Amino acid sequence: MYFSVEVEMSCVPVHIIRAQIKKGSVFNTWKPMWVVLLEDGIEFYKKKSDNSPKGMIPLKGSTLTSPCQDFGKRMFVFKITTTKQQDHFFQAAFLEERDAWVRDIKKAIKCIEGGQKFARKSTRRSIRLPETIDLGALYLSMKDAEKGVKELNLEKDKKIFNHCFTGNCVIDWLVSNQSVRNRQEGLMVASSLLSEGYLQPAGELSKNAADGIAENPFLDNPDAFYYFPDSGFFCEENSSDDDVILKEEFRGVIIKQGCLLKQGHRRKNWKVRKFVLREDPAYVHYYDPAGGEEPLGAIHLRGCVVTSVEGNPDGKKSEEENLFEIITADEVHYFLQAATPKERTEWIKAIQVASRTGK
Repeated sequence: MYFSVEVEMSCVPVHIIRAQIKKGSVFNTWKPMWVVLLEDGIEFYKKKSDNSPKGMIPLKGSTLTSPCQDFGKRMFVFKITTTKQQDHFFQAAFLEERDAWVRDIKKAIKCIEGGQKFARKSTRRSIRLPETIDLGALYLSMKDAEKGVKELNLEKDKKIFNHCFTGNCVIDWLVSNQSVRNRQEGLMVASSLLSEGYLQPAGELSKNAADGIAENPFLDNPDAFYYFPDSGFFCEENSSDDDVILKEEFRGVIIKQGCLLKQGHRRKNWKVRKFVLREDPAYVHYYDPAGGEEPLGAIHLRGCVVTSVEGNPDGKKSEEENLFEIITADEVHYFLQAATPKERTEWIKAIQVASRTGK
C-alpha cells in the first residue's frame, strides 16, 4: 500500500494515490489501474504517468459494499455503486489495504453528504505552485549539460549511485539560477518536480521521504540522492573486483528470497521454484531449486500490481491455497503459491515495496 502527494495544478487536491486492480465495465477483465481518490470522486489511469484519466467515478450519492462476494475466487474486493446503478469493482492486494481504501472512501462520501471538505490526517498538504513556474521548462534547464545540475557517481552504505546528485545540490541550483527566492521555496518546487516524476529518489533516505515518512517529500540534504528518470541511473555494490560486471537487472539489492510454487504459462502445471527479489532495479528472478546459477526467468516489477487470489486461477475446483498473482506493466500474469497465509502476505508487501522504489 502506498500514499503520495500530488502537485495541485487545479483547485481540486488529490488525497490518495495507489495502484489497484479494476474490473472493466464493458469487458469482464481485471486490469491494474493507477487509482486516485479526490474530494468528490475516484479517477483511474492506465499508468501513473498518464496525463488524463481513463474514467471517473462520482462519489456523491454512491454506495460502497465491502467485503464484496460477487467474485468467489477474488479476495479483498470492494464495490462502488453510483446513483446511475453502475457497479465498479476494485481488488486490493491484502486485507489492510482494502480496509484503508474502504475507510477513506466512506469518509469522502460522508463529507460530501454533510457539505464538508474531505482530508486525510496522514496526507500532507497539497502543493500549490506559483503560476510563473513551468516544471517542464525547469526540468530541461536542470538537465542542461553545461549549466544544469551536475550528475555524479555518489557512494553511500557500500553502494555506488551512478548518474546521481544530492538534494541540497538541487536546492543550491534552484537558488543560484534564480528559479526560486529562497531555500524554502526551493523545497516546494523540488517536491513538485519529484511528485510529477521529473526527479526520482535514489537510496533509502530519499525514498522514505518520498513515501511520506519525512515531513517534506524532498530533502535538502547532502545524504539524500536523486536522479533524472532518463539519465541511465543505476546502483551497484562497491566492489574492488573490476571484473565483476553484472547485468543491470541483477544490480539491485536482494530484499527477499525463498521457494514458491509457480504455474506455467503453457501447460498450467505447478513447479517449485526458488525466487530472488531485488529492488532498484525491481526484478524477481526464479531458479531451479535443485541448483544452477542461471535463472529460468525474470519478472520486471516496475509498475506491476500484486494481489491475493483464492482458489485455482483457472476457475477449476482445487485445494490450492495461499495463491497470489503478479500482473506486470505489460499485463503479463504470473500465478504463485506460498506455503502459508503469512508468507503470502510477506511476499506481496515486499513486491509492492520493490515495484514502487526500483526503476
